[in-house]
Amino acid sequence: QVQLVESGGGLAQSGGSLRLSCAASITRFGIYTMGWFRQGPGKQRELVATITSGNTTNYSDSVKCRFTISRDNNKNTVYLQMNSLKPEDTAVYYCNANRFMFDYWGQGTQVTVSS
Repeated sequence: QVQLVESGGGLAQSGGSLRLSCAASITRFGIYTMGWFRQGPGKQRELVATITSGNTTNYSDSVKCRFTISRDNNKNTVYLQMNSLKPEDTAVYYCNANRFMFDYWGQGTQVTVSS
């Protein structure tokens, strides 16, 4: 059974940093596109960043140049380094693994940024 477990969320001050991790129990982790999504209060879930099996990255405009996604295929883990945090980054952050019709989600980790 596939499991994605996020960690690293919490409370940060505006301008601060947090690093999220997502540990995946998934066969052939390296072939999946991994992503981070978030859902803020009263908002729809939105894409934050993705990283393909070939390490091509993609970011939403709102986090570009502040967040960095990376992966360690030896540890079946994907990371999201979040710098220069803003109050509008407050959300539940979800890890996603996707390949063709296979699409898996973690339970989410709360990130709260105070002004």
